[in-house]
Amino acid sequence: MIVDHEADSTATDLLLLESPAEVAHDSPRSLASAIDRPDAAFRVTAYGGGSIVVTIMLLVGIFLLVQGSAALQVAGPGFLAEQNWDPTGKFGIAAVLAGTIFIALTAIFFALPLALATALYISEYAPAKIKSGLVTIVDLMAAVPSIVYGLWGFFFLTPLVQPVSQWLTTYLGWIPIFTVNGFDPNDPLASPTVFAASTFIAGMVVALMVAPITSSIMREVFTQAPIGEREGALALGATKWGMIRSVVLPFGSGGIIGGTMLGLGRALGETIAVFLIISPVFVIQPHILEKGANSISALIALRYNEASKFEISALMAAGLALFLITLVVNFAASTIIARSRSGSQSD
Repeated sequence: MIVDHEADSTATDLLLLESPAEVAHDSPRSLASAIDRPDAAFRVTAYGGGSIVVTIMLLVGIFLLVQGSAALQVAGPGFLAEQNWDPTGKFGIAAVLAGTIFIALTAIFFALPLALATALYISEYAPAKIKSGLVTIVDLMAAVPSIVYGLWGFFFLTPLVQPVSQWLTTYLGWIPIFTVNGFDPNDPLASPTVFAASTFIAGMVVALMVAPITSSIMREVFTQAPIGEREGALALGATKWGMIRSVVLPFGSGGIIGGTMLGLGRALGETIAVFLIISPVFVIQPHILEKGANSISALIALRYNEASKFEISALMAAGLALFLITLVVNFAASTIIARSRSGSQSD
């Protein structure tokens, strides 16, 4: 057996250099880097901007709560359960809240496949020559004023959708949401006006407003899918669609869900386009093809100019409910994105 006495003596010398107390309290060294002025200024600006945004959001919530407190004290818990809107008597947001949710869900039903297909085409299939142009067009669609979408939906889309609504209620009227009260499909003189100003039409218009935002988020997430996994799937014999299905879509699942929920938050608060299309009713209307719908934002736009002081307080309370719902949806979306693989990758 050969013993390396030189190495053994070297190790013994190193141990003797350190006292037992130093060995027992051994800990990692703390590394500190000097922060120059540009970095310090950027850090202060970033923290300041974030703090301002949070402060403004809190002030908006506090303002709505203070302004709506008078109506909330009078209405009590029934504010969330009452369908009628009569500030001189019973009033509540049950009908307009249900209408808001119905319109938003209808919009997401149309916007999700449209946004997903657009994002996949731009990120995976579009030629490089037109990709930047398509990105610009989709982003510009989000900047179109909502009143333009509302006018387009009222004058152009409504006449085109009414026959579709009539077909749906004729052949699928046994499904509760496609039922239209007072319409007889066997009557050749039945008026198609019962299908105008419906949740269905309003949802389709809002879907076109929501799709660009949702598509942009999905597109950015899809482009972050790891190149190695893409090439690995193709090297193993996967087709283009097989690679997308096995790599891109699983990686971007968090972005799909988060983008959809952010779009839902936008759809919940849409005002002018919905206001121009719907025929306001103060009753829970689950039949999306039937004339008559409502939303909290449209209620505020409809009543604000002629409202008394107390009714303004009631409208502020309704706005507070919409503010909280939108806040919860957006926080849920950001949480899903952060916990997804794509969110952790982007961090």
